Amino acid sequence: MKIVIQGAGEVGSHLAKMLSREDNDITVIDDSAQRLHSITEIADVIAVEGPPSSLKVMREAEVQHADLFISVVPFVPQDVNIVSALLAKNLGAAKVTARIDDNDFLTPENKLLFKQMGIELMFYPERLASDEIFELLKHSSSSESMDFARGRLQVEVFKLEEDSPLLDMKIAEFAAITTKDELQFRVIAISRGGQTIMPKFDTKLMYHDLVFIIATREGMQFLMKFLGKNTVETDKVMILGGSKIAELVADRLSKKISQVKILEKDKERAMVLSEKLDDNVIVVVGDGRNSELLVDEGIKDFDAFLALTGKDEANVLACVVAKKFGVERTIAEVENIEYIHLAEEMGVDSVINKKLITAGRLFKLTLSGKARLVKYMSGTDAEVLEYTVAPGSAITKGALKDLSFPKDSVIGGLIRGSESKIAIGSTKIEAYDRVVVFALPHAVKEVDKFFK
Repeated sequence: MKIVIQGAGEVGSHLAKMLSREDNDITVIDDSAQRLHSITEIADVIAVEGPPSSLKVMREAEVQHADLFISVVPFVPQDVNIVSALLAKNLGAAKVTARIDDNDFLTPENKLLFKQMGIELMFYPERLASDEIFELLKHSSSSESMDFARGRLQVEVFKLEEDSPLLDMKIAEFAAITTKDELQFRVIAISRGGQTIMPKFDTKLMYHDLVFIIATREGMQFLMKFLGKNTVETDKVMILGGSKIAELVADRLSKKISQVKILEKDKERAMVLSEKLDDNVIVVVGDGRNSELLVDEGIKDFDAFLALTGKDEANVLACVVAKKFGVERTIAEVENIEYIHLAEEMGVDSVINKKLITAGRLFKLTLSGKARLVKYMSGTDAEVLEYTVAPGSAITKGALKDLSFPKDSVIGGLIRGSESKIAIGSTKIEAYDRVVVFALPHAVKEVDKFFK
């Protein structure tokens, strides 16, 4: 696939690095020679220097032959990305997408308007990150989660601490604990020491493993009891930093819980937030990295602590401090992917990385039209994909055990009408099933072929 990325900032660079691994032909446009030099050192791409929205530069980058054009120009008004996407479409690019920073553009009527103009997808990384945080707070017993078909299938990630009943248990022993006739849950992957393991029946679970489990709704309820996990009702949330993500999260939370408190050291930004947000959002001017301020603002009385300053180290350390004060749930924004594992090792419950979230949304455009969703889960380099099965596709040709499904990938479960099922070797996939797949990056293209 020929992909042109306009913008070599953080998001553009990560996308280029990720997509170049998939044997795509990647060209990157940017007006900064320094940013282009940096990206060519980490990814196999063609660099084209020039201003955004320049027709001459776009033609030089062969946008007219692109299967996908992505406009993610950093530090510019969203209009630049929108205009660039529209120009690319008119030049002949098959699919175009643009980064935006205005929530109003994502209303159903506005999305339809832009789709009619030719922009397949508009994405707002900060909005995607805030949505992720909101979902994480609903699943307070795991470090990361995903729901399919309104919770009929769920993927949850559990970190094994020293008191976990799963320690030193083999996968086969874990699978045998259910008393139901039909399998209700399945371990689909383990992240250990930064490596992702596709488990076998004799794989033993170890201390500090991140265990990825797919379960039916009933199976997840059983698991929670078995693991001794209690659902924590989140009614009071403290947020460190008044970033755009913090604003979006606070706005949404304020309509669901009794109190949100934001600690923001910049007085002007604090005033803006105070005026824009609901009355049950308290904005305090001060440096939340100061432990004394946290105590004065009653951190011990809060159910969750979100560190969203945009500075990785500050966010991780603040969450560690919040844990020491007894806060049940901590979430940190960590944009340096190298720090994610470190944050988890230090006890941060969940990590948010807007580059990974955005990448999953855009990566879907490089797959067949049957891929409904792609998500990168922090703590692993694997991807969770959801497909709608096309009639006659290869995945319907027999029981899973008889298909040569790609190594380093696993079908976790499926939704058929009102039923949800965990997939096993004898499972037969049918047309129009919604299927959940867990796969390492190098296996994704082969997985995609089974659903075309």
